[in-house]
Amino acid sequence: DSKGIPKSNRAPANPTLISAFLSTLAGLYSGNTISNYLHGVRAWHIIHGQKWALIDKEVAALLKAVTSLAPPSSKQPAREPYTINIITLIRAQLDLDSPLHTAAFTCLTTTFFATARVSEFTLATLSSFDPKLHIRWADISIVRNHQGLEVHNFRLLCTKSSPSGEDINWAKQQLGPSDPFTALENHFRVNDPPTEGPLFTYRHSKGHRPLTKKKFLSVLSSAAKGAGIKPLQGHGIRIGSTLEYLLRNVPFEAVKVKERWASDTFLTYLCRHTQILAPYMQAQPAIHKSFLRYTIPPVWC
Repeated sequence: DSKGIPKSNRAPANPTLISAFLSTLAGLYSGNTISNYLHGVRAWHIIHGQKWALIDKEVAALLKAVTSLAPPSSKQPAREPYTINIITLIRAQLDLDSPLHTAAFTCLTTTFFATARVSEFTLATLSSFDPKLHIRWADISIVRNHQGLEVHNFRLLCTKSSPSGEDINWAKQQLGPSDPFTALENHFRVNDPPTEGPLFTYRHSKGHRPLTKKKFLSVLSSAAKGAGIKPLQGHGIRIGSTLEYLLRNVPFEAVKVKERWASDTFLTYLCRHTQILAPYMQAQPAIHKSFLRYTIPPVWC
């Protein structure tokens, strides 16, 4: 309306009009925001049976252009990752005989070593538990492969990327303050969560109370401040987990599977690229051989 575009030219919108629309947004918003606007317009056309005039290559070129013009203020700083050292410092500030602290720390170690989202192991509110959606004690199992290697498997009944559910897991770590197995055993001892209730629930004056995302992050924030470190965001747990496994020389494709990423988007979250790539750049043939065995498929005759 403000540009005086005739209604007859609005639907279906021609490429020139769409390009002009994007140009008015360029330099004001982030590339992702403008992309959402553009795809919203495209969705409207599809829903109302209108022809969408732009082809994919044109869309990609336009979005690349507006992204390059995004103002610095539209770009969020990179999220700092959790590390084993940070988890250890947080643990030192917690009382692992306290029901709440125990549930929060166990949730932290499980989400970290399982490379999970915080929302997959916590609840939005105290009353939002749904046994058809949220993980319970009954959804944990122990799985062994042909070599006898053991992992704890957590069956997520419904996730952001898979409404039908997914399996995530972790293995026992070396004895130390961040070991998820030790933390889980202590959680069962201190809180004894109901088999059919939320996995991370803690004893309260009125019985058991589920661990909400807000309460979980609050405990971590207080512990971080007590340890003299800057509180980190919840997404930093998953980013830190990815970084930790890559620094252990776990192949990129294996990390993608564990992360449940369908693309290479996770690479945008990473730091310490030099350390991650160091084993791949060595001159010693033995090191190359060990990595090639995992990263290059075998030749079939």
